[in-house]
Amino acid sequence: MTTSKANSDIQRIIENVLSNMPSDWLRLTTHRLDIYNEKLAKFEFLEKFESANHSDQAALRELPTAFDYIRLGHPLSCVLEWSVAKEQGLKVESVISFSSQSMPILAVLRKNKFSKKKTLIAYKSQLPLNWDSELVKETYQYDFELKKIQSPNELTEEFSDYEGSTILISNEFDSRADFNLILLEGLGSIISVNNNDLEYIKEIQHVRRRESIAMTPQNSLIALENYIGKDSRPREKSDATALLKTIQDITSSQVPASLGSCGLSVQYAIMMGLINYANLEHKGKDIKFIVPPNCYGGTNDQARRVAACVDNVEIIDLPVDSGKDMVTELERILSEVALEDAVPYIIAEIPTNPRVEIPDLENLRLTLKKERQTKNSSNAVMATFVLDQTFCPNVKFFGDHGFLRDASTISYVSGSKFPSGGLCTAGYAVANESAAHLMPYVQKHLELCDNEATPLQVEILTKEMPSMNERIADAYKNTRAFVDFIEKTLPSAKINFVSHELADKSFTPSVFSLDLPAKSEEHKRELNHKLIRMMIDAIPDESKHCVSYGQLKGCYWTIPATSTQGTTKESDKDYIVRVSVAADFSLEKHCDVFKKFCEQL
Repeated sequence: MTTSKANSDIQRIIENVLSNMPSDWLRLTTHRLDIYNEKLAKFEFLEKFESANHSDQAALRELPTAFDYIRLGHPLSCVLEWSVAKEQGLKVESVISFSSQSMPILAVLRKNKFSKKKTLIAYKSQLPLNWDSELVKETYQYDFELKKIQSPNELTEEFSDYEGSTILISNEFDSRADFNLILLEGLGSIISVNNNDLEYIKEIQHVRRRESIAMTPQNSLIALENYIGKDSRPREKSDATALLKTIQDITSSQVPASLGSCGLSVQYAIMMGLINYANLEHKGKDIKFIVPPNCYGGTNDQARRVAACVDNVEIIDLPVDSGKDMVTELERILSEVALEDAVPYIIAEIPTNPRVEIPDLENLRLTLKKERQTKNSSNAVMATFVLDQTFCPNVKFFGDHGFLRDASTISYVSGSKFPSGGLCTAGYAVANESAAHLMPYVQKHLELCDNEATPLQVEILTKEMPSMNERIADAYKNTRAFVDFIEKTLPSAKINFVSHELADKSFTPSVFSLDLPAKSEEHKRELNHKLIRMMIDAIPDESKHCVSYGQLKGCYWTIPATSTQGTTKESDKDYIVRVSVAADFSLEKHCDVFKKFCEQL
């Protein structure tokens, strides 16, 4: 992306914005939901942004929230996209920035797979780092043609009669291509949908939402500074040695961790790595991903999106909540998968979300290790457990005495929670010895997708993770005290939280769910919102709307059915309140407000 063509009015606006932007634009990972309209994500922000006083920090601070969570987008990514769209005469929604250089290409290929359209990728100088065409075709099952061009004249010849989509990877925009992809070294990339096709825009945005992240605020700032003529350079690659040692100490895993740009980036690399491995080692066999239907919406949606793309992959629902026992259901499903001689991979959260339930871990370990037979009496493929332990990253599942020490397991954590204290989105994955052979495949797909953690994310995790277990312990104490108060004050409420016995075994989450007593389902939903409003209005410096948790201060409130379970089937949603408490928390204030809420019931 060059600066010489930048419109002077746009330049002036960007200069004013960068001089006066609120510090939160660089610092926050979750944003204000009280001024957020999900249906108008990005658009309402930019609509008000255009008419705002760009020299007034207070005016910029009051702009509507662009996206509720930073990996989906944020003010600076929106401003960057806006400036490019204005310069190129495109609609603002037609320009989308990524932290990754590869994922925009994969997004177009995914859309074209379902549209049954061919794709020509032309590039002038380079492809994204670690791009592997053979791997994309074989594992992701995307089809495309690749051509290196020398001059603009070749574009006219190649693109004019091409029956399909054309992607041009170049440092300059060219309207002859359907999509332009600008690679910004060390920062990410920007893709433009040159015909403003809404279907492609939606699909590309959804890939960014589920399998990658937007260009980070810090990198968006550097891109904007370069846009207006400043010579700003991306961060040098960070030394991750100390961070990898910290992760090893916390998890007791002897296998080096893989670091991704967010939890879902890591999960995507795990899924595609496992598919890659199964296709090589278990040729011709079907692959079954066994996933709870009411787990975190991103996990649920991504798993089903992968299965929709890859012919030999299928999703099997694993009931884990509301009276269903994870181990019993898993035993039933694994027996059925074994008879089919398929490859079983399980993805599950422990504790479960949002009911905060923990299965019998010894029985789970034995169930995962159990040898089974196919219908032809041959040995079935052993299961691999993909564990999302974001809610309890301090718990040792690995090591000599770990809960899943000898059952093939990969564990991953969203680093935006306790590992970073809410300061960045990065995530990590580790494995026990039984699954160590799978981690090179995970790492390969993190690199292919260019979804590795950024240098700044590595620096943040390096700084924050050594104190993580202490913060988890303090947050648990606050949470337990708040839960005890609620149980005493409103005994008819149903609270899902860990028992004291589980806490003694190191399961000390700082999240609980609250099922309020009500006359009807509709009445309960009204009470949910009333409680959250009362808390936030009374304690605005601590109580906040938030789809995340593990922050450094305060208390965070959400209703999973309308946030983290956004893509889950309606019948599997939980219309309850989920509360997450930080280590720095005013217990007395929150108890006072809850007491007042109960007095109004």
